[in-house]
Amino acid sequence: MALVRLTERIWYFPYEEERDRPNLGYIRGDRWSLAVDAGHSDAHVADFCRALREAGLPLPKLTVLTHWHWDHTFGAHAVSGLCLSNTRTDKHLREQREKLLREGPEAFLNIHPSVRREYAGGRPFTIVPADITFADEVGLDAGGCPVRVFRAEAPHTDDSTLVYVPDEKVLFVGDAGGDVFGTGEWDPAAREALARAVNETGADTVLEGHWIPTPRQEYTDYLIRGEN
Repeated sequence: MALVRLTERIWYFPYEEERDRPNLGYIRGDRWSLAVDAGHSDAHVADFCRALREAGLPLPKLTVLTHWHWDHTFGAHAVSGLCLSNTRTDKHLREQREKLLREGPEAFLNIHPSVRREYAGGRPFTIVPADITFADEVGLDAGGCPVRVFRAEAPHTDDSTLVYVPDEKVLFVGDAGGDVFGTGEWDPAAREALARAVNETGADTVLEGHWIPTPRQEYTDYLIRGEN
């Protein structure tokens, strides 16, 4: 699978349904580059890095985690450079690491068939906390490319981080707009709050964790009314 170029400075490694691998974002600065999400496993990270090398792009110095779920974070131990998350995501990761120590790999293999496919052949689970954390918002500059990283109220989890690249008008949202994790409920208040946060960025394009790039209005219509 090859990288897809979205704008002058942004690429993404496309999602895959079979192993529930999310899109992995890539933002190229003049001095250094960063990734969005750490992937499902070390194998997912290796595929991403291979695609970057084939495209002639440097490996990221920093990876931003959009939320704690395994398909977005269990490759964190294998990324190039450091990982950044909000403090709630870091707390969840530490809890999941304790769960792995307490219950063993079966606790995760039984989540979904996609996890068993990703970890087929006895591939070990490795869960690590973030290297750097922030509370609410942090600004980054990779060189001629400012990036806004901020927490947002969202229906899917209580630790959603959005990543906005204003000069490219692209917003990475992870799985923030999904149903409430664990219940599948529709949370109108959280959806409206997320829609406001998305609209306030002024983004032209929204990239979700498991879907193709979407115009902002189309994404917020989905959040509010369930329309695509």
